[in-house]
Amino acid sequence: MAKYQTLLYYCYSPIEDAEQFAAEHLEFCKSLGLVGRIIVANEGLNGTVSGTPEACKAYMKAVHADARFNKTDFKIDEVNEPSFIKMHCRYKPEIVHSGLRNPAVIDPNKETGKHLEPKDFMEMKDQEDVVILDVRSNYEHAVGRFKNAVTLDIENFREFPEKIKELEQFKDKKILTYCTGGIKCEKASALLLKEGFKDVYQLHGGIIKYGKEVKGKDFEGQCYVFDNRVTVDVNKINPKIVSTCRNCGKVTPKMINCANPECNEHFTQCDACGWEMDGCCSTACMEHPRKRPYDGTGYYVKLPQPVNEEKISKRKHKYFPPKGKSTLLDSE
Repeated sequence: MAKYQTLLYYCYSPIEDAEQFAAEHLEFCKSLGLVGRIIVANEGLNGTVSGTPEACKAYMKAVHADARFNKTDFKIDEVNEPSFIKMHCRYKPEIVHSGLRNPAVIDPNKETGKHLEPKDFMEMKDQEDVVILDVRSNYEHAVGRFKNAVTLDIENFREFPEKIKELEQFKDKKILTYCTGGIKCEKASALLLKEGFKDVYQLHGGIIKYGKEVKGKDFEGQCYVFDNRVTVDVNKINPKIVSTCRNCGKVTPKMINCANPECNEHFTQCDACGWEMDGCCSTACMEHPRKRPYDGTGYYVKLPQPVNEEKISKRKHKYFPPKGKSTLLDSE
């Protein structure tokens, strides 16, 4: 029996003084013994946290007790060990970076695609007048995606608005969007509607909920997740591996971070090439002086940043959330 749980969730709901909320929410999570990563913005919450079942239950109860977040839908995974090392809760301008100069032009609370429950999505996705659209980044759909899905060449969701023009050919179709947990679809579907698409839908709860409720039928490969697990299985009906090793071309579901921290690229690599390349994507990265030791997992805990005395001085007068690039690229 699993000893821990991992919760994936988001909620679009206005938060006043979101920076202060982030600082207080971090302390609350730590008091429960949770680890994970939460993004707080004026528009809401986006998080993945992990801990004991008791701690996760207490967290969900507290979130639902707040009238702003009482409709939050938690996706719960049973895990053998916590899915993170530390607890982070950071303030950012958006819980999902839209790439828009004025993010306020879209508001998922006012207009977004029609929500489809997993059963309805499954029944609708193979109809002739339907296009299944994956709104995730390259490294996510490279390791798993729905059969016949349209994918976009983007490194981060902030590039999505620039790609909408490539979808013009599908304007007379029903567009079914999907992502890991549903949060990116809220903005992607809103953007499509704003650009004149008329019939736009989104998979409620994303791939994770689809796997839990209808056993992941026709989702090929694995689902990328933003924690130490990196990928998870969702298809229990007709599973299929679709990703290949960058180095040798062999079919493999394994995804890692390049051991060279200056590169840190997410890519698929089989175990044999992993050991041969020492966890690197190329020979150039293998020779990098800061290359991290490879232990077979391809996951690396972020190293502490050098002390910045100027920032410390500023924090004495005003709270500034910690900043820095995560080793796990785009956030869900």
